[in-house]
Amino acid sequence: MPSSKFVIETKIPSSFRVEKVKGQFDYDASIIKKEFDVNIPIEDEKWNIGLIVGASGSGKTTIAKNVFKDFELFEGFDWSDKTIIDDFEDGLSPKQITEALSKVGFSSPPDWLKPFGVLSNGQKMRAELARLILETDKPVIYDEFTSVVDRQVAQIGSSAIQKFIRKEDKQFIAVSCHYDIEEWLEPDWVYDVNKKEFYRGRLRRPDIKVNIRKADQSEWKLFKEFHYLSAEHNKSAHRYIAEIDGEPVAWCSFLHFPHAKVKNCKRIHRIVVKPDYQGIGIGGKFMSVLAKKYKTDGCRIRLVTSAPNFIHGLQQSKNWLMVRKPSRVQPAGKSSGFSNKTKATSTERLTASFEYVG
Repeated sequence: MPSSKFVIETKIPSSFRVEKVKGQFDYDASIIKKEFDVNIPIEDEKWNIGLIVGASGSGKTTIAKNVFKDFELFEGFDWSDKTIIDDFEDGLSPKQITEALSKVGFSSPPDWLKPFGVLSNGQKMRAELARLILETDKPVIYDEFTSVVDRQVAQIGSSAIQKFIRKEDKQFIAVSCHYDIEEWLEPDWVYDVNKKEFYRGRLRRPDIKVNIRKADQSEWKLFKEFHYLSAEHNKSAHRYIAEIDGEPVAWCSFLHFPHAKVKNCKRIHRIVVKPDYQGIGIGGKFMSVLAKKYKTDGCRIRLVTSAPNFIHGLQQSKNWLMVRKPSRVQPAGKSSGFSNKTKATSTERLTASFEYVG
């Protein structure tokens, strides 16, 4: 039964300084005691995600460890200076690893080939979650969840991560001093240590307000390092940026696409979402809004992609129709804006083609 009464005792060692402080504040105890009476009534309830939240020093981790003794307390992996994908357990295939990374919202192949130490804090959090979920069969307590990341990144990351946890049907308890992640993590239950209150979720994730505007060619520099194939960008493309609270988070551009069988057609030239904002569907919704605009103007919109997570997402969308299944077929013509080197390597990749149908 996940409820417990317990006492934590801390013996105070004697020293000159300790005795001076005791005397100064008229404190004569040799042991500090803290009593806990915790009731988290979730027995016989199916759940995937719990949240224990409260101020620093309130006893969150102590409660988690004592009430959920069968859970694994996760406090971080020892990462090497190898690439991220090489640090995962030996028995895991590259496909398992990259799919897990993508599902927690870390969908950047160039960054998968970097060591853990050079990643952003948001990427580190997602990499650890992907590795943790793949490598342990036990239910998990994640201590200091989102404590070292920017708050907006924490919220976006929490939303992406909870989807993966539920899909894998894991049990996961986040321990955090931040209340701002609750709606994004969508926990099945919450224990507020400050108020000593338990309540059941799930709250709906808040709507994300995204502003779309036209972009200058010079702004491509904000996104080019995150494009998994090429940093090049055709200057004749129509360019757009998606912003959240004034922060540029995604890029989408379109090129005229000469096609023998498809008249008045444009194709998506580049679609990029910054790593910290991946995993909640911004990219797909962004390009669908733009594709709808072009379709209203009488254009047909095509997209060629080799990203497995993108292909899977578009297959599930009612807005996009797969017109060519994944195959090693040259996806672009002479007007693509790609170099010869890029064209040559594209025949070696599995790519799929989609058309926007609205």
